Amino acid sequence: MSQSYEELLSQVRGGRQVTADSRKAAPGCVFVAVRGATEDGTKYVPQAVKAGATAVVADESAPEELLACLKGTGVDLIRHRDTRFALSEMACAQAHTDELPMTIIGITGTNGKTTCAYLLERLFSSLGHKVGVMGTVSYRWPGHTQAAPLTTPDPISLHKNIAEMAKAGCDVCVMECSSHAIDEKRVQHVPFAGACFTNLTQDHLDYHKDMESYFRAKSHLFTDVPRADKAVATNADDVYGVRIAGLAKGCVTYGFGGCPAGVSPEQHLHGELLEQGTSGIRLRMTFRGKSWEFHSPLIGRFNADNLLTAQSMALALGVEPEKLSALAGFRGVPGRLERVLNRKGLHVFVDYAHTPDALVNVLQALRGAGFRRIVTVFGCGGNRDRLKRPLMGEAVARLSDTAVLTSDNPRFEDPEAIISDVLPGLKGAKELVVDPDRRSATAKACAMLGPDDCLLIAGKGHEDYQIVNGVKHHYSDQEVVRDILGADGE
Repeated sequence: MSQSYEELLSQVRGGRQVTADSRKAAPGCVFVAVRGATEDGTKYVPQAVKAGATAVVADESAPEELLACLKGTGVDLIRHRDTRFALSEMACAQAHTDELPMTIIGITGTNGKTTCAYLLERLFSSLGHKVGVMGTVSYRWPGHTQAAPLTTPDPISLHKNIAEMAKAGCDVCVMECSSHAIDEKRVQHVPFAGACFTNLTQDHLDYHKDMESYFRAKSHLFTDVPRADKAVATNADDVYGVRIAGLAKGCVTYGFGGCPAGVSPEQHLHGELLEQGTSGIRLRMTFRGKSWEFHSPLIGRFNADNLLTAQSMALALGVEPEKLSALAGFRGVPGRLERVLNRKGLHVFVDYAHTPDALVNVLQALRGAGFRRIVTVFGCGGNRDRLKRPLMGEAVARLSDTAVLTSDNPRFEDPEAIISDVLPGLKGAKELVVDPDRRSATAKACAMLGPDDCLLIAGKGHEDYQIVNGVKHHYSDQEVVRDILGADGE
């Protein structure tokens, strides 16, 4: 007779291994046959059983013929209404994540997640905590660093990483939560102590189809995770952020505008951008009658937003305002408006901006810094949201003096076809250069620069690869710039 799901879950908590990858199945393990958008894990049940799996968790609606291979094998079959939920719950049980003495903070939103994660890492480290981070750039904790294959990993890897952080002495974990990960229930059983919302602008509509679906996916982080008592911080300058405030009563809101309706002024962090330039920004904050200010070397209004996000999350978690000045010394994130020093002393920045809103933010930041001319090299990723391509072109045309359109990660698309999708948005460009070879386009852009100009190379940020026809080729914007202009100190 087959075991119940609850009995199986108890065994996993007691040490029985679980996997959703048939290639990692081992004798005695539980195989969860997850039904994804493009792949049905039920197809891999025979391989998992052959490798030694003695229990299979399958979707209630999985076809009987795909599970016929289990008859007479003695392998337990447990049907579940939602295999993604089951995998998440088992991953938590296997790693005992819900029992760890750790403050776990989740960050979601279209833009700013990575910078906010680094800011919170800097802040809590300054307060004497050991901090682990999982996000777009890397997964890291004391004694361990690895490049991040996904912003938010699969449930088994995610919970294993949190457990490894705890073993390394971490008492704080900061993680970026992508909309895909939330929608696919990868973070469903993470016991978040805090969650913050940065903003919501057009991105990933190839997956979510429309902005309302995109928002609903993000909102689950605040309404549909284990801890109902978690601290929440949300952006009151963003219409979707205000909606989050309506869902998470008692949260801390933040912004440069007024306190939103329905939120107590005592729960609102008000920011003022006092000055900005090539040396950074100066901010003043006010919360519950206390005011403080500091200068940050970060450039631009969007970084002012990021600094408010991190501070509001910290305040929601009980950090005192006088501790927040530790953020003043933070110098930035790899690939986020990263200045590339070079032998010619030219102003070159690399940024991960790959959405219309992110491009607007970074270009406005450079405009505000006072450069004479802005040259922008950019492209759009293949097999992703096509609707945003002309919008990205329009943003570059409006805020740059010269637009240099090239390839990003074409993946399985023809680079020329992607460029054709972008070009309608570039009709208003003051000057336009089109070159699908990213290195050649960068060289042309560098040749245009004068001492008071700046070059923005957008889209790839920290990435050190380019995906062409599904194959990763080594490519780093930073390395290419240093190769063209000479590394600083040469």
